[in-house]
Amino acid sequence: MEKRSLGKSDVQITPILMGTWQAGKKMWVGIEDADSIKTIRAAFEAGITTIDTAEVYGEGHSERIVAEALSDVRDRVEYATKVFANHLKHDQVIEACERSLTNLKTDYIDLYQIHWPSGAFSSEIVPIEETMNALTSLKEQGKIRAIGVSNFSRVQLAEASKYGRIDSLQPPYSLFWRQIEKDAVPYCVENNISILAYSPLAQGLLTGKFKPGHKFDPADNRAKNKLFQGENFERAQQALEKLRPIADRHNCTLAQLALAWLIAQPQTNAFTKGVGNAIAGARYPEQAAANALAAEVKLSAAELTEIDAIGRIVTDHFDDSPIMWNW
Repeated sequence: MEKRSLGKSDVQITPILMGTWQAGKKMWVGIEDADSIKTIRAAFEAGITTIDTAEVYGEGHSERIVAEALSDVRDRVEYATKVFANHLKHDQVIEACERSLTNLKTDYIDLYQIHWPSGAFSSEIVPIEETMNALTSLKEQGKIRAIGVSNFSRVQLAEASKYGRIDSLQPPYSLFWRQIEKDAVPYCVENNISILAYSPLAQGLLTGKFKPGHKFDPADNRAKNKLFQGENFERAQQALEKLRPIADRHNCTLAQLALAWLIAQPQTNAFTKGVGNAIAGARYPEQAAANALAAEVKLSAAELTEIDAIGRIVTDHFDDSPIMWNW
């Protein structure tokens, strides 16, 4: 898989990344460690070398699973992890990074990200300057190679950028969830900040496997995902039916089509190669291998426009809230 530059850093990433929220087990149902390890390894063997995790995914469990899967090929992969909103004071950032380094069994992290802005989930308000100073210090020490943020608005991204170089933004972004296009995408294009989209398959909705009437276990985070509820879910089913013929033309799955669309974003004259990238999670090895194949699906400008219009069957009915869940 051809790699892309991460922002202006010297880190190279694959446009499809392996997401490992599910490997942490918390807020997911039916996840087995052995499956997670095999799946992460399968992603690597299929060409996905960039792995995204976070300290909050099972309180470090996901990070430890990543290490178990990939420690023997550490020099051939890129680790991206995150510090949570309750650890944004200077010393807390340093301590969290050390824990992640230990969990990942490595002496450096390729991309270290602020998971949520200060104040999220009732966390203490910490000046972004303090957090960025800690991250810059870690970068100067060689413990991290690049700094990123997740779930930041354009305003928050611009404020953080005053205190250090931000090379990536990780927002929720998919064909069915596109608020980011109104807010931060133009800023990212202008400032050469890579977008690492999480939930690029709308938590599995864009695979087409969830039929009308599907009910999630209450412990599954998707039970509170707005996309799976009421009229939103019905509109998604209509859109999926319109996407199937395009997928058939390319002899690919709906999921591969959705990922191919995303890594071709944004469609602007100011397009900078590598701005749009997709973090795709998987429970099983065959899913990870299939996700990797999305990088080979090449869509024409006309097809990208057609897919864009189909996605708006769903997205035109949402407000501007960036939060995908009714938490």
